[in-house]
Amino acid sequence: MKKGDRRKKHLMEIVKREGAVSVAELAETLGVSYMTIKRDTGELEARNLLEVINGVAVYNRNAVFDGDAPYSLAHAGVARIEEKDRIGSAAAALIEDNDTIIVDSGSTTEFLAKHLPDDIRVTILCYCMNVMAEVYKRGNCRLIVAGGYFHKNSLMFESPEGLALIKRTRAAKAFVTASGVNAELGVTCDNHYESPVKRAIIESSRQRILLADSSKFGLVRSAYFADMSEFNVVVTDSGLPGDFVRLFKELNVEAMVC
Repeated sequence: MKKGDRRKKHLMEIVKREGAVSVAELAETLGVSYMTIKRDTGELEARNLLEVINGVAVYNRNAVFDGDAPYSLAHAGVARIEEKDRIGSAAAALIEDNDTIIVDSGSTTEFLAKHLPDDIRVTILCYCMNVMAEVYKRGNCRLIVAGGYFHKNSLMFESPEGLALIKRTRAAKAFVTASGVNAELGVTCDNHYESPVKRAIIESSRQRILLADSSKFGLVRSAYFADMSEFNVVVTDSGLPGDFVRLFKELNVEAMVC
């Protein structure tokens, strides 16, 4: 195996293990120049093995996310893309002129950010790198970032200071994601550090909007953060099970199926 091929193999092993690694960090770890790694990641991106987002190499496992494996946004981001794109577009249509909104971390909210309307002014509080990467480019959006410790598996920033900022903010709408929605055990996520943040955005917002593709319904993850009755709207796709359609009617929760 050629030296360059061995380096790229090692690079992919690192990115696969970590989920997301900056190009600068890869260059330092592998002992080569930044431009060499930038060229390598460009070749690997062309082969659809990873994606480079704002100088960060994100692993692309081109398969449906395995719920029993450790959560990685890089993995979740390539699953059910068409459904998440429709959900993001439908959710973005709910935003009104001069709204202050809070956008949760996750792969689905990235599609919300991509579909933000250009003809209205909106203030957005967020704390996830992939969402920020979409929002900061827009001239009509005022961006507030709740920073802190960076979690590579979810691309999320989290800290007591960031949580305090969220609690001091009042929003018209919160767009919340979940990894599991269960009739008995409520709405859950994979990482326990996410739960206090999700609770805070729910309690800081007038309207609570859950974004979840239909594969999440019936699942239970380890970190509980809300009951379904706490949401005003659920935006999902046409695969939503019928028993949840009936349950949302009983709870007076609007189900937007797209």
